[in-house]
Amino acid sequence: MTLIPAFEIGVWNAWIFVLPYLFVNYGLSFLIVDKNASLFIWPSYTKSEKTLLGILMPILIGSWFYSIFVPLQLGTAWFYAGLPIYLLGIILIKMAVLSFATTSVDKPNTTGIYRISRHPMNFGWLLIYLGIGIAGASWIYVLVALVFLILINTLAISEERMCCEKYGSVYREYMNRTPRWIGIPKSQAK
Repeated sequence: MTLIPAFEIGVWNAWIFVLPYLFVNYGLSFLIVDKNASLFIWPSYTKSEKTLLGILMPILIGSWFYSIFVPLQLGTAWFYAGLPIYLLGIILIKMAVLSFATTSVDKPNTTGIYRISRHPMNFGWLLIYLGIGIAGASWIYVLVALVFLILINTLAISEERMCCEKYGSVYREYMNRTPRWIGIPKSQAK
């Protein structure tokens, strides 16, 4: 990575990674998930959470446009290090969307990938941005991933608050046994 990243339009740029991400995250979600599912229900945000969301969304959308100008470093260690990180992120998001598609709207989503993480989509997004940054040797994209990590960690609290209100003790039990991010499920006390 250089201090001044490469900035050129080309066929083999990071946009190639952004398009599948947008399709899996948004296109696939709208195609297979019931429109009443909790995937499409937004929590009520506090004023500070709205501010954080107002910071996060332009950064993410801006990064999608910026990807048009970030050449992938094909054949380099950067590319081969970033590609599996990116692919793992895509897989996590796809698994999370499919889990939503098979979960009833009156129950919290606690199956599939949600058994090992309460926020696998967020973790998948983080891996995608990090993978794009590494594959394109772009410290700007890596910085976007770090900003995303900080902001989404705070916004995850509002999602959990909404789920606690909607599902009550069932969701609180799920929170007690499942880590927020990826990890080993907590043991059940008997």
